[in-house]
Amino acid sequence: MAVLAESGSNPDVELLYDLNGLAKDAPHWFDRVMEFVGEYGLLLAMVLLVLWCWWSVRRRGGEDAASSVAALVWAPLAAGIAVLINVPIRGFVERPRPFVDHQGLDVLVSGKTDFSFVSDHATITMALGVGLFVANRRFGIAGIGLALLEGFCRVYMGVHYPTDVVGGFALGTAVALLLSPPAMALLTPLIRAVERSPRAGWLVRRRSAGGASEEAVLPGARTPVESKERDLAA
Repeated sequence: MAVLAESGSNPDVELLYDLNGLAKDAPHWFDRVMEFVGEYGLLLAMVLLVLWCWWSVRRRGGEDAASSVAALVWAPLAAGIAVLINVPIRGFVERPRPFVDHQGLDVLVSGKTDFSFVSDHATITMALGVGLFVANRRFGIAGIGLALLEGFCRVYMGVHYPTDVVGGFALGTAVALLLSPPAMALLTPLIRAVERSPRAGWLVRRRSAGGASEEAVLPGARTPVESKERDLAA
C-alpha cells in the first residue's frame, strides 16, 4: 500500500488529485461547507436517518416491528465493531495520509496525524447504511447513498486516498452483513421482550388508540354504553 502512495502515476493517486482538484477550483465558502459535511454533517444525517426509520417502524407496527427495531439497534453496533476492527488494520498497514507523501493537495481539515487506511468515516457510514438496509430497504438505500457521498467528501477534502474509502466501504459492509445473523438472533428476542413490556413497549410499537382509551377509564366510572343503558331504563 505504501508503494502505491509513493507513485504519482497510479490510478489511486490520479483520482485523488482529480477529486481534490475540485476543491481548488471551488469557492471558499463551498469548501467550508464540504469540510463540515464531510467531517460532521453526514454522520449526523446518518444518525437522524436511523431515528427516522425507527419512528416509521414504530408507527407502522406489525408483526415484523421487533425484528426491524432489532436491525436498527444492530446498525450502530456494527459501526462500532467495524471501527474497532479497523484499529489493528491501520496499525498493520501504516499508510500515511495522502498530504504527507504528495505535494499540492488542498487539505481542508488540519490536524490529521493518524494513518490513512482505512477511512473511519467511510466505515461508519457504510456500516450504518447497510444496517439500515437490513431493517428497511427504502431507508437503507438512502443511507448507502449518504455513505457514498461521505466517501467522496473524504477524498475531496484531501485527507484520504480513494482506496482508503473503498476499504472502509468493504469493512463496514462485511461487518454489518456477516455478523448480522448472530446479532439478530441475540437482539430480536431481547427487543420482543421490550415490546411486551408495559412501560418500554412504546420503543417498539406505538400504543394503540384502544389501549389508550381503556387506560383513560377510571375505576368505578361508567362507560358511554353503560350510561346510555341507564338513561333508557330510567
